Amino acid sequence: MHPPFATAPLLSGFSGLSHGYFGRKGGVSGGIYESLNSGEGSGDDPRNIAENRARIAGSMGTKWLLSCYQVHSPDVVTVTAPWDERPKADAMVTDRPGLALCILSADCTPVLFADPDSGVIGAAHAGWKGAIGGVLLRTLEGMEALGAKRERIRAAIGPVIQQASYEVGPEFRETFISQDAGSGDLFTPGKGDRFHFDLPGFCQRQLISAGTSAVFNLGHDTCAMEDTYFSNRRRNLRGEPDYGRNASAIVIQR
Repeated sequence: MHPPFATAPLLSGFSGLSHGYFGRKGGVSGGIYESLNSGEGSGDDPRNIAENRARIAGSMGTKWLLSCYQVHSPDVVTVTAPWDERPKADAMVTDRPGLALCILSADCTPVLFADPDSGVIGAAHAGWKGAIGGVLLRTLEGMEALGAKRERIRAAIGPVIQQASYEVGPEFRETFISQDAGSGDLFTPGKGDRFHFDLPGFCQRQLISAGTSAVFNLGHDTCAMEDTYFSNRRRNLRGEPDYGRNASAIVIQR
């Protein structure tokens, strides 16, 4: 059984390349993890997680679905073979067929990358700390080290908390602007002293400034689209004990 997934037009239609953005439908988990929870770090039954991840891998035409132990860092791993223990990093690059790179998220920004001409792909997890810390730029550099050309790299932003749902306090805005003075226009006023931050907009701006070939933003709001995606922000608002993870995957076919 293949679970449903969304795709990005600019990554579609290339021979030997598959990708997909998976939400919460099409899996076997129950309760707050219903149903396609792919998060190995969640409190879900490991057997359910394994089955869900196997279904995602099958949809991508491979048996290898590789995820990092994500820590909101700018660190990038060059993947040459499957692993038993997840490395601590927030992005991956590879030129090896059959190794699906999988980002786990529940509001942070998943970005999938491809240079179809060189056969190099990448995947990054960008919360605000990782984004401002340079994880997206480091991913581009990792792909270039494998032979990709930045002017050919396509980047596709997947389901992420959108500006309308991402309420932050004044201290967040001050911290962010102190690190990126030009980001003030990404904050719009909310109620009282609150602001709404455009995280995918920040990521898109970074990727365009870095000289990528094209950038696509899926525009799906993980927090607002409850039937479709898991969301950490939504579970915090409800006081739930844990949350499932969405999967964003890309693979070079054998």
